[in-house]
Amino acid sequence: MVNQPVNESAGQASSLTVLYDGACPLCRREIGIYRGIRPLRPDSPVCFADVNDTELQLPPGITREQLLARFHVRSNDGQLLSGAQAFLALWAALPGWRWLALAGRLPGAVWVMERSYRLFLRWRPALQRWAYRFDKPVNKPSKSHNNARR
Repeated sequence: MVNQPVNESAGQASSLTVLYDGACPLCRREIGIYRGIRPLRPDSPVCFADVNDTELQLPPGITREQLLARFHVRSNDGQLLSGAQAFLALWAALPGWRWLALAGRLPGAVWVMERSYRLFLRWRPALQRWAYRFDKPVNKPSKSHNNARR
């Protein structure tokens, strides 16, 4: 799933487009961090597209399920990157994260990062269930709220 051309509808031609799982609480938290950062190059914005949005036109040759299974970005040159390569492309565009992209240039680093990401993917369902607990509101009134009624 690396280096597949993506159509221009997924984002602007000169932008990096992050294709993420908006239903995943882990993904939403991480994307929230990235969204709050201005890209290093103002002429090359970072766009974010929730793959769960049924109105989103998907890149050719890949299914929604495949996009939801791994992290993907469409690079500035139109290539679809996934896993470690996708993270490196995103980190290279963001101040404060660029050092990770530079570390990814070291011999063997991409291999280690990809293997680590694949290991994370095995644990992702359990981590998602854990993270969902923090997303759901608790309907128990607080003690201070009960005291205010008395």
